[in-house]
Amino acid sequence: MAKYLITGGAGFIGSNLAAELLRKGEDVVILDNFLTGKRENLQGIGSVTLIEGDIRDAAVLARAMRHVDFVLHQAALPSVPRSIENPLLTNSINIFGTLQVLLAARTAGVRRVVCASSSSVYGDAPVLPKEENMAPSPLSPYAVTKLIGEHYAKNFSDLFDLETVSLRYFNVFGPRQDPQSTYAAVIPRFIRALQQNQKPVVFGDGEQSRDFTFVKNVVQANILACTAKRAVGQSMNIATGTRYTLNQLLAKLRKLLGKDIDAEYQPARPGDVRDSLGSIAKAQTFLGYAPIVDFDEGLQRTVEWFTHA
Repeated sequence: MAKYLITGGAGFIGSNLAAELLRKGEDVVILDNFLTGKRENLQGIGSVTLIEGDIRDAAVLARAMRHVDFVLHQAALPSVPRSIENPLLTNSINIFGTLQVLLAARTAGVRRVVCASSSSVYGDAPVLPKEENMAPSPLSPYAVTKLIGEHYAKNFSDLFDLETVSLRYFNVFGPRQDPQSTYAAVIPRFIRALQQNQKPVVFGDGEQSRDFTFVKNVVQANILACTAKRAVGQSMNIATGTRYTLNQLLAKLRKLLGKDIDAEYQPARPGDVRDSLGSIAKAQTFLGYAPIVDFDEGLQRTVEWFTHA
């Protein structure tokens, strides 16, 4: 049995990670300040050690890191629009917080830290699919913070003998994702609107495309990244290698939910990327990663979860 610390473990991805690790019989510690995480995400997943606190607090981190083998660093202030509204808070949590996590992990003798990064680091370069050797071009403070987090992680691998891996998530969706927030991701927003017989709001013309990645694939990638020998010091895409437009997404959701409701189209938002598609060749090579749930199956599972939640 290994001991895992999940920062942001009460969040959408963190709680899915915790549930899978507990299912495998691992020892799980969760650190969360519940700024965006939710206590209900931890209900029914099993027995975890919960530490309520902030990743910017060195004393809290030192307590959370005791006897930990692997850190899955998911804690962040998510959302491109939120980062544009409040770049200082985004910077504080995502950059200073990540640095504190890395420092605490080094001091505690943790075996490896796996950091959650984002496809947003690529920006709006027209070349598809996005490959890790492309020059980053972040369009928002959120994207900047994720890129800097990657650089810090690589520094700690190179300079401080702390094994790190950064995973660039592409549009993760699935159970436990929050539909209520002003900054909610597109899939839970669309599902909730259709369930309530409201028009889903599309920013732009709906022809922008995304590599939607079901959360189970991201969970798999994190667990693989803890022990994959060649992955140390690397950043890599976690995606599916396929893309769908928002209009295609809406058509699928209308069918799954039995709704015939038109979208409300509003102007595109600043900082939003037009098209996103990730090459997964590097993750396949370095992690042995392959998507285990495709978009259609993931969408069906997500709709079922939101229907019964």
